[in-house]
Amino acid sequence: MKINTLNWKEFKIDSLFNIERGKISNLNELEIGKCPVVSAYGENQGISFFGNITPQYSNCITASFNGSKTGYFSYHEYAFNANADCGILLPKFPINKCIGLFMCVVLNRMSIKYQYGRKLTIDRLRDEAVLLPCKNEEPNFEYMEDYIKTLKYKEIKTNNVENKNLNLNVDSWQEFEIGKLFQLKKCKCGNAGALEDGNGVPYIGAKKSENGVMKTVNIDNSLLTKGNCIVFICDGQGSVGYSNYMEKDFIGSTTLTVGYNKNLNKYNALFIVSVLDKERYKYSYGRKYGPHLANSIIKLPTKDNNPDWNFMEDYIKSLQFADRI
Repeated sequence: MKINTLNWKEFKIDSLFNIERGKISNLNELEIGKCPVVSAYGENQGISFFGNITPQYSNCITASFNGSKTGYFSYHEYAFNANADCGILLPKFPINKCIGLFMCVVLNRMSIKYQYGRKLTIDRLRDEAVLLPCKNEEPNFEYMEDYIKTLKYKEIKTNNVENKNLNLNVDSWQEFEIGKLFQLKKCKCGNAGALEDGNGVPYIGAKKSENGVMKTVNIDNSLLTKGNCIVFICDGQGSVGYSNYMEKDFIGSTTLTVGYNKNLNKYNALFIVSVLDKERYKYSYGRKYGPHLANSIIKLPTKDNNPDWNFMEDYIKSLQFADRI
């Protein structure tokens, strides 16, 4: 099926959805649990973490009303809850996964109009119009569903069989200061505009998606940072508190700090980054990672009162798609 928008028609968002705000006022008060919690988080369908709270919504669309990803829409087939930085778009029509995904792609086209200085709001969203395929002057939901179903994709395959014998017994983990666990160093590039675009190495900035990669540039040895390290984003609106693993050498912004340990490899590093992400809610632009990084605490599996690097590596390798890493 080919997309031909010539016969599409504009429909007011207010005619398609009832819109309300999420009800959670303070994410920091929530305990860790099993319910997906959607916030103004512009990736992973807006899910910021899993909380101990009762789900309130399902089979609907959310919109980010705050942060650097204001105007970001995502569809949720599953039950979830949401904070007050989210708009909940409750459909006035029968919706399913295919229709929801089609609608989100179209809705996300309008996000360019919104930014942190001009946030998306309920009133602005209600006044918006979205261009959709139509039939008899009504939205053609059948076409939307059929189009998504025709998209071709290659199924991800794995030869790994998940080993469920490696249990995460968090109660036995111990606390470690990041400054004692890693040798910390600052990245060196203070002027990204002076870098020459090229195919040498990635330039990493205060970006929470795509592993922090902003672009690829020509190698400048005076600015190069060695790989096999964990990258801590210490500054930058919407990105403070994020961390990534970089296997190969790169050039990094001075807003980044990297951590080295001789036991680090891509498997146990991914384990540690996942644990660090659980602490991300403590940090924001008003409370930057940098001054607190060395003294920050991380809880890890241990052996003989030291981090159990082998367990962390084996656990990641035991996951079903680990052979794709």
